[in-house]
This record gives sequence, structure tokens and C-alpha cells, in this order.
Amino acid sequence: MEKICMVGTGYVGLVSGACFAHLGHKVICVDNNKTRIENLDKGIMPIYEKDLKEIVAEGVKNGNLSFTTSMARGVEESNVIFITVGTPADKKTGDPDLSFVFAVAKEIAENIKQDYKVIVLKSTVPIGTAESVESIIKRNNPKAKFAVVTNPEFLKEGFAVADFLNPERIVVGANDEKSLKIMLDLYKPLTDKGFHLLKTDTTTANMIKYASNSFLAMKIMFINELSDMCEKAGSNISDVAKGIGLDSRIGYKFLNPGPGYGGSCFPKDTMALERMAKKVDSPLKLIETTIAQNNARRFKMVGKISAAFDDNLRGKTLAILGITFKAETDDMRDSPSIGILSELNLAGANLKIYDPQGKKHGPEFFPYATFCDSTKEALKGADGAIIITEWNEFKQLTAKDFKDNLKTPVVVDLRNLYTLESMKGITYHSLGRKTVK
Repeated sequence: MEKICMVGTGYVGLVSGACFAHLGHKVICVDNNKTRIENLDKGIMPIYEKDLKEIVAEGVKNGNLSFTTSMARGVEESNVIFITVGTPADKKTGDPDLSFVFAVAKEIAENIKQDYKVIVLKSTVPIGTAESVESIIKRNNPKAKFAVVTNPEFLKEGFAVADFLNPERIVVGANDEKSLKIMLDLYKPLTDKGFHLLKTDTTTANMIKYASNSFLAMKIMFINELSDMCEKAGSNISDVAKGIGLDSRIGYKFLNPGPGYGGSCFPKDTMALERMAKKVDSPLKLIETTIAQNNARRFKMVGKISAAFDDNLRGKTLAILGITFKAETDDMRDSPSIGILSELNLAGANLKIYDPQGKKHGPEFFPYATFCDSTKEALKGADGAIIITEWNEFKQLTAKDFKDNLKTPVVVDLRNLYTLESMKGITYHSLGRKTVK
């Protein structure tokens, strides 16, 4: 059993801390947000994530999980310290903003006493960050005994707890045997079950994280562009995706056309990899194109929506189903809905929004819209429906539901939730497939 300090209680820190506690380690989560820590002590989660509340409650109850605002306490009571703070993209350069990581590193250094500590970078950081953190700690505490390790996260929002406890891979980047051994002990409950752990150096571990997310983003944009072609060529993108997904070298995942990728990872990670590549004079043209095409994707979707209403949205009332960047999360960061709804509003449309988790943050992004408490309320009396997020409850809707509630049964489905046959009887527009009427 290891003693862990998790600095940061966002998606990565809170999920990782709770899951490590579930595996039997002693975990103390540190955050400088006093209100957040007080809420966690009361069992109030700062984010919506499946199974998170239950696994946090379990850890608190059995004494393996606790919360504090004191970095001194967190460092003193642990031998492994994870840095899980955010690394948002700099709005001017596109580079990851590492100021939070470096500030935490300095504070950790000031609180290291005599014991050896392993400092683990779980935040997504570019190559060279481990060396920078090492320099900061040495500069602020020359007597500190420590090592810096890179251990990227591969958690999908909405499924983060399951992903942590059933990982497809664990990547540990360590440059010395002592810190590597501690990390292997940390993950032993998972590796004993047969889950694969890849040992590498800190720089390579960083590259694995960025390469993974960028490849998936590129796969999303490939199927999106292919769906546009299928639409014009008269092919069915759903069948095309099934056909190529049967190839085990390609697989089914990330082959669903949509309004573009969003969230806290893909947008900033593709930009970060693009920037890193240019800095070492090895530009990645495929990634550059992926970023550009994803930025343009939401405007294409606005054009598609407008065309469904004869390019006249002024005065139309549209039911918007889903605004979070994906289902099973309340995360609005870089959601495609932000750009799409902004343009629809500028075009004069009235928007009625329903999202199972979107009411928490949605009003700050869409102050001009009306928020509804159910799908039926959003649909009732609207001139048409736009599906942006693939929530399961939307998949249960039928052509009759749309026909009975909409003033004019026009549906623009940006997630291809339904078969063409099931939508007969209404005007149904989807991606990469013919329009059904």
C-alpha cells in the first residue's frame, strides 16, 4: 500500500484519487478551492461522472480517502504526489499553459522534508515538462530527495471510473529504477489482474498521450469528411463505417460522423502536438489539417441546419437536444454546440434546449435560449429539432414522438441516432445519408 497525495480534484484528480483508494491505497486529495473541499467532505461532487459519487463515498467511509486544502499536510502524509491540475491551451500561442503545474511544483518543493518523494505528472504536459519540474523543485529545495515521473491518464469522460479500474493500458515514464519500482507497486492491484503496463522514459510517455488523442481526433475528422462525400455521392455512411470497422486494423470506435470533436482534451492536445512538432522542425500536416477541418465543421453543421429550413431561420423555434460535448458528462468545454447555437441565434432562430446534464453550465453559454426540463417540453410546438449530443434517452425517441410534438416534423440529426427506415413519416436529415421524408 502506498500513501498518495493527489493535487487537484477535477476530472483526473478526483477520479484517480477515488480509484486508488478503492484499490487499497491511502489517498489525500488537495485543492486550493476551499468550497470544493467542503462540498467533497459533504459528499457533493464538483462534476457529473458515472459511479464517481459512490466510489468517493466508499473511500471516505473506509478511511482510505480524505480531502484538504493544506499542501503541507498532503506532502507530509504521502510518498507519491500526483500533479493533476489543468493545462489549458494558451489563447495566443496554442501551447499548453503550464503555469498551474509549475506553481504546484514550487509549492510541493517548499513542503518536502526528509523523506524521498515521487512527483508524478498526470496532467497532460508536453515533452520537457518533467525536466522543468525537476529544476523548479531543486531550485526551491536543494536538499529535497525526489524523482519526477510521467504517468498520463487515458480516461474517457462519462466512463472515467470504469476506465481507471479496467485500463486498456497504463503508461509509466520513469528515468530511474527507484521511482519506477514505487510506481509498479502503486499499480500492482491492476497489473495482477492482467492489465498491461508499459514502462518507458518521461519524454516518450508524454508523446504517447498526445499521439493517442491526436490520432483519435484525426479518425473523427476522417469519418466526418467521408460522410460529407457519401451524402453527395449517394452512399450510406453508416454502412461504410460498419464495412471499414469490420477490419480489425481499423475497428469501429470513433467512426460515427458528428458535429466535430470537443471537450477538454482533443482540441488542446492536437494544438499542443502541432506546436511541439513545429518546434522540433518536423511539422505534422495531417494534424494541422485535422485542426483546421474540425474548426470548420460546426459552420458546416449550421449550413446543413439552415438548408433544412429553406435557409430561413429567422423566427423559427428550434428544439435543441443536447449541448454537452458528449453524452454522460456535464462538460461544456469546447463543445460543438457553442459555435453552432451562437450562429443559429445570430440567424434569428429561437432556441429551446434540453440536455440531461446541460442545465448546470448551459445558461452561461446560451443566455439567449430557453432551457427545458424534458425532451417533450423542448419539442412541443417547435418548428424542428436539432440533435447535437448522443444521450441515450434521445435514442429512444420515435418518428411518432417528433410528429406528435413538433409544429412541423423536421429533424436534423447530427449524431445519426436513428435508422432511416424508423424515421419515415417525418422530414429527417442526418449525416452522410439520404434525407427521409
